[in-house]
Amino acid sequence: MVTNSEIADLFEELADLTRIADGSSQSFRARAYQAATKTIRHLPQPVADLSEPQLRGISGIGKSTASYIREYVETGRLSRLDSLRKQYPPDFQELVRVPGLGPKRAVTLRDALGVDSVDALIEALDARSVRELSGFGRKTEENLRRSIERLGWSGKERRTPILVAMKEAQRLVNDLKTLPGVDRVAYAGSLRRFRETVADLDILVATSDSGVTARLLRDRSWVGSVLAAGDTKTSVLTHSGLQVDIRMVPKHQWGAALLYFTGSKEHNIRLRRLAIEQEWVLSEYALYHSETEEVIAQQTEQDIYRALGMVWVPPPIREDQGEVEESLQGRLPDLVKEGDLRGDLHVHTDMSGDGQEPLQAILDKAVAKGLEYIAITDHAEDLAINGVGREAMLGQRHYIDRLRPEYPTLHILHGAELNIGRDGSLDYDQEFLMDYDWCVASVHSYFDLPREEQTARVITAMAHPAVDVIGHLQGRRIGRRPPIDLDIGAILEAAELTGTALEINSNLDRLDVSAEVLLQAQGRPVLFVISSDAHDTGEMDQTAWGVLQAKRGRVVRDRIANTWPADRFLDWTRTRRATSS
Repeated sequence: MVTNSEIADLFEELADLTRIADGSSQSFRARAYQAATKTIRHLPQPVADLSEPQLRGISGIGKSTASYIREYVETGRLSRLDSLRKQYPPDFQELVRVPGLGPKRAVTLRDALGVDSVDALIEALDARSVRELSGFGRKTEENLRRSIERLGWSGKERRTPILVAMKEAQRLVNDLKTLPGVDRVAYAGSLRRFRETVADLDILVATSDSGVTARLLRDRSWVGSVLAAGDTKTSVLTHSGLQVDIRMVPKHQWGAALLYFTGSKEHNIRLRRLAIEQEWVLSEYALYHSETEEVIAQQTEQDIYRALGMVWVPPPIREDQGEVEESLQGRLPDLVKEGDLRGDLHVHTDMSGDGQEPLQAILDKAVAKGLEYIAITDHAEDLAINGVGREAMLGQRHYIDRLRPEYPTLHILHGAELNIGRDGSLDYDQEFLMDYDWCVASVHSYFDLPREEQTARVITAMAHPAVDVIGHLQGRRIGRRPPIDLDIGAILEAAELTGTALEINSNLDRLDVSAEVLLQAQGRPVLFVISSDAHDTGEMDQTAWGVLQAKRGRVVRDRIANTWPADRFLDWTRTRRATSS
């Protein structure tokens, strides 16, 4: 049975490839396919059951979209998508993502110089042939080379950003669960450890018949080509070029296999040494006696850790960075869990140019999530296109005042996401800013400033009495835009001195601040907040990713301000503003 999720995934890929084909990130056709993706995902009824006229009657699904849906349901193929995949293979799609290039310029490079991949671009840059093309020049060459180096794409191994990998992993896991005989499916490897990029996907399948499962999975629609096939392991490439290693195990071996294939290698080595000390063996199949081969534990990870005298270690910290000793001694750090979050402090409504849903929908979602407080933080006026002027902000503030009685269990903070100027200046004047309940200040421009200037502008913003938190500090888009160049030590010192919190932005495209910065902050009295940076109600659930990022950075729960009860949190914000004004 063709699912809505499967069809939505196809249209999402079609939208991406259409942007390349049309040479514009704002392609009208691509935007129509993207809108159809969202519509299809949220439809209550299966689109496969609807006729073409019925599909055309649904808002967000046009004539061509309806035709494509029926074509896929009836044939299992989408000819337009197949054609675009051939025209723009995975290597070329990666080339398009180089900052400063984009679809139109990438096509120009391919047509003029035969550049069809990042590696080919590096060769062209080395030969200084790019500068000879009209519209490029020497400066463009230098910028492209700098972008490739800062993204870490100059080596042989190219890693997939977590946003792409997680979306693929979830799609594949959900699909594999539908196969007959399959009991459990999960992604493992570096993705389960929440690394921000992955080399490939590791998926574990518990099945009653591995041979049948292996044969069936090779025919799934997302398989581009089969690299290796066997009854216990099959490796494939998806149409996007991502390698997926799928391992089939009996249900009773699930815990041992999940532990083994999650890693890290260094963590597993430590566990195997602990087993050896007991004259046991720990493998992907079980923890067992080395002489009698009697199984000690294998069904769950918790059973294996318990047998080794340990408490279960969360996957994001399985890196042999002290977690083994902490677990043995029963003193793992008090890491945050998703249920600990009591507020969301960076949320946009449709008043922001890029927001998708009205204020009341956002508030209803906050109540449904059980939140105690929320900050509405639409873009401030200095952000081009998406910014909001003073009168509109005041109107929103009055509207929130009128709505508060309808949400008695929810503290609604009226805030804004301010823009940090090149000199550290902010939107609006100080008097206007101090009337907000909560302000996020973020870098949205001048990403290439030298370290000293970049650091100074952020610290200047942190010192402003209206600024409560710095949003997505490093300004990065994983795999798409490198982080701005900051003196992190100086930033952390300023956070201590000013009491300004740092945001852990939960969007998988950002995960900002990075785990490396979080680890650097260990032992310092720096406060953080885990925020969704949501632009619609669905994105408010992104805080689950922020929690995993905080775990990977080993941030203890009490250092995350929005785990605090409402009274404590609100007292903190009011005290900060009272002492700063």
